[in-house]
Amino acid sequence: MSSKFTRKKFLKTGATAAAAFTIVPSDVFGKKFGKIAPTDKLNIAGIGVGGMGFANIKQMKTENIVGLCDVDWGYTGKNGVFDAFPNAKKYYDYRKMYDELGKSIDAVVVATADHTHAIVAAEAMTMGKHTYVQKPLTHSVYESRLLTKLAAKHKVATQMGNQGASKAGVRQICDWIWNGEIGEVRKVEAFTDRPIWPQGLNRPEKVENIPSTLDWDLFIGPAPMRPYNSIYTPWNWRGWWDFGTGALGDMAFHILHPVFKGLNLLYPTKVQGSSTLLLTDCAPNAEMVKYTFPARKSMPKVAMPQVEVTWYDGGLEPMRPKGVPAGKNLNDSGGGVIFYGTKDTLICGCYGMNPWLVSGRKPNSPKRNREITISHEMDWVRACKESPASRVETSSPFSEAGPLNEMVVMGVLAVRLQALNQELG
Repeated sequence: MSSKFTRKKFLKTGATAAAAFTIVPSDVFGKKFGKIAPTDKLNIAGIGVGGMGFANIKQMKTENIVGLCDVDWGYTGKNGVFDAFPNAKKYYDYRKMYDELGKSIDAVVVATADHTHAIVAAEAMTMGKHTYVQKPLTHSVYESRLLTKLAAKHKVATQMGNQGASKAGVRQICDWIWNGEIGEVRKVEAFTDRPIWPQGLNRPEKVENIPSTLDWDLFIGPAPMRPYNSIYTPWNWRGWWDFGTGALGDMAFHILHPVFKGLNLLYPTKVQGSSTLLLTDCAPNAEMVKYTFPARKSMPKVAMPQVEVTWYDGGLEPMRPKGVPAGKNLNDSGGGVIFYGTKDTLICGCYGMNPWLVSGRKPNSPKRNREITISHEMDWVRACKESPASRVETSSPFSEAGPLNEMVVMGVLAVRLQALNQELG
């Protein structure tokens, strides 16, 4: 079952594609934009369908799922994705799928390991395909900016898979902050209960036999080659720097998104990281990251002064704010956020869930954001069917998700470079 594409060809193809991203017209390989009627079904291909990719595609079952690609058919075989979409063509290598189905594909869902998000998504957008990418958007700052620019250049509909962006909690948080209900915010603390996968490990010495259902070369992709060990995949790749971004990269998009959006953040001026024992290959068991953001333009009802945002994971949590009831667990669905305002303290869970004010007030603030009554995935499908000139943007388009991703992976970088003993700025 090994792919005909060698690792050498993978790297060569990636370099060639990267060089071509700025010169290939957006309609060379696929339909021109604005040609899909709202009543038509999209032809969607899924790449990385063993975990969240399958969950995403199931939300799009009203459309035509024409291709399914994954490097591990053992994992995908167990989760039932191939059985769920028996008419979809199956592939190990996304490049072969692009070659064979490219002209018929309208949109692509990318849910591979973090280190291959950018190359798979960039090629799709260059081909003129609408693109949905699981969080984190990319593995690095450079890749974030690349995808942001490509989305704008090719005018495709995009969405990052931080589904809380489409939920009511984030909208409520923005409404309260923008209406001045908690006053000016100069300090935010956020945390997650992750990791729930192995971290803080040295690279394993044991070399195991590669399962016949796994194309190891394709999984490694652009990362440095290493012998196969079952500790790496499936799923546990999140804790290894070559493939993932640790607990921060996994959960900050769900937890820090309402902070980023509600406070109109963009790029931090300073980032500092610390952690438990830092190893070369694997993310640490627990981290702290402090971001400093400059003052932003004031809104009509509230100023946006300089703010410090501190992140905790691996069992670390901020001190409990004054006024929080004794015994109340601030971990809601995997984490929490505390906004310290000059008038009130706002607390919410992961995905911006269940926001509440420590004072007990429930303000009736004007609604400023579009209400989304369908799934995060189907809102992207809706946007795919609209022409660029009249498209209503998704809740986490790459124009927003790209800068958010840069913020998060800068934190990852600060942890990895903490031995420099300085703030990154």
